[in-house]
Amino acid sequence: MKILVVDDEQVLVKGVKFNLENEGYTVETACDGRTAVNMARGGDYDLILLDLMMPEVDGLTACMQIRAFSNVPIIMLTARGEDTDKLLGFEYGADDYVTKPFNILELKARIRALLRRSGGGAQQNARRDLLAAGGFSLDPAQRVALRDGEVVELTAKEYDLIELLVRNPRRVYSRENLMNLVWGYAYTGDYRTVDVHIRKLREKLERNPAEPEHILTKWGVGYYFKG
Repeated sequence: MKILVVDDEQVLVKGVKFNLENEGYTVETACDGRTAVNMARGGDYDLILLDLMMPEVDGLTACMQIRAFSNVPIIMLTARGEDTDKLLGFEYGADDYVTKPFNILELKARIRALLRRSGGGAQQNARRDLLAAGGFSLDPAQRVALRDGEVVELTAKEYDLIELLVRNPRRVYSRENLMNLVWGYAYTGDYRTVDVHIRKLREKLERNPAEPEHILTKWGVGYYFKG
């Protein structure tokens, strides 16, 4: 699956590209609307992430121009949050709308959902299958965890956290990394929030929470999923 990410914030583009490539997507980037339109004409993209405020040609104009020759799914990225801006984006042809600062896991979930709705290929449809996770499994399509075939009730953040760990087995994340990826870089809460969520996940998913087999701690570094 091939995604075009268009934004003039280079740090944001780099972070989104890194995370989407970790999901198996092919990612190309642009930093202004005119370049985005030209790339969309011959790029054969499965989805475009398009910032609203950009130099050369703004996101709304670029979206309208792309719609003149393509039905590729488009998600608008913007720092604005007013309903009027969202409605205007939809009027210009956007399929979804994400307001900055956003949770990267929420963005990836919106991408998967939009690709499913648009019939985005066998590779993306395969993501609807369960993720094997040792003593339990995850259903990304329904955002639920299953143990012994029974649904385990998780909060939205608990699910985001465990899906991130399961999709990246044996990769150690610091509490700061997890806070940024799951809660968003604008979140101002205490890092102990991560510890609390890890403890709750162990209580809900591990056979013996006191001696976890899958959701493990790398002392002095952070947390990881053993598999």
